[in-house]
Amino acid sequence: MSDLLRQEVTATAKKIVVKVGTRVLTDSEGKLDLARISSLASQLSAIASKGRQVVLVSSGAVGAGLNRLGMHSRPTDVATLQAIAAVGQTDLIQTYQKLFNAEGRVAAQVLLTANELDDRVSYLNVRNTLLELLELNVIPIVNENDTVSVDELQTTFGDNDQLAGLVTNLLGAQLLIILSDVDGLYTGCPDDDESELVATVTELDETVASYVQESQIGLGTGGMGSKLQAVRMVTSAGENAVIANGRAENVITRVLDGESLGTLFVAEGKTLSPWKRWLRFSAQSQGTITLDDGACSAIQQGGSSLLSIGITGLTGQFNKGDVVQICDTKGQELARGLTNYSSAELQKIRGHRSEEFQQILGQCPYDEVIHRDNLAVV
Repeated sequence: MSDLLRQEVTATAKKIVVKVGTRVLTDSEGKLDLARISSLASQLSAIASKGRQVVLVSSGAVGAGLNRLGMHSRPTDVATLQAIAAVGQTDLIQTYQKLFNAEGRVAAQVLLTANELDDRVSYLNVRNTLLELLELNVIPIVNENDTVSVDELQTTFGDNDQLAGLVTNLLGAQLLIILSDVDGLYTGCPDDDESELVATVTELDETVASYVQESQIGLGTGGMGSKLQAVRMVTSAGENAVIANGRAENVITRVLDGESLGTLFVAEGKTLSPWKRWLRFSAQSQGTITLDDGACSAIQQGGSSLLSIGITGLTGQFNKGDVVQICDTKGQELARGLTNYSSAELQKIRGHRSEEFQQILGQCPYDEVIHRDNLAVV
């Protein structure tokens, strides 16, 4: 049954995002592995030739820069990392261009920061650019703009795994393939003889989370925990994902042929609209609104708008139109949405009914604090 499911998932994916990590792109000495990158270019070109659209999210700029500058360890200060990334990005994209050209394909570099996916207008511009590149039969190569970003370089969870999940949702791609240096998700440490490879995951529950064993070996930054966060982002939006070993021969071709490689993560729930995907995953929250149990239930189970009567507290300073988190009394995030009122106004009207807004604020432009159309439930 799982093999049939895998074949159906891979056969019906018309738009695919492939993420490849530094540990896959480099050899044991930390240098770019030209043979492996050539194989990736060949496989992606063959996929495109069959009428599918494919986007590559590539790490490797810092690793390539370290090699170019003769450095053997990853520095910790941001300025040096950004300088190394600037050097390495040139080598990386030139390598891709040369190898894709050899396959008769044109590749395009797209450098992004979190801010560009946070702002709604920039988000749509990025989406339109990527879609146009795909229509022109160009293969976009996406990477974080490490030369200007800060958090992305410093933190484990600001890596290209997360970027790949965001790009998958931005494009509405049906499948995300994350190429790692392990065969997939194991029930424990991959090197442990008692650990088993998990072939299919239908729900990212606590059991799956308990399998994660992180490693800090090598130049890469994103471990299995980061990859599962990216996978959750994709599957909760109604799409599918595969984590497989990028060092396996013709791994992308074999995954798309339905071969049982790596771990398949099956979509959970219905497909989210592009608007809800931006709201839930890309937009950054400017504050938090806390609700009582009744309001939480109305939003989660009833599909209701957020009314002021159910608000018990709020944190942060935000304006009308900003994205805010909606949490229960335990601090668990339930949803995100665009608020119709500023934090200053909400401090005055929280716990009150909309009929009282006129008397409290001198106006009542909206009955709802957040309309259900502008709410993305988590």
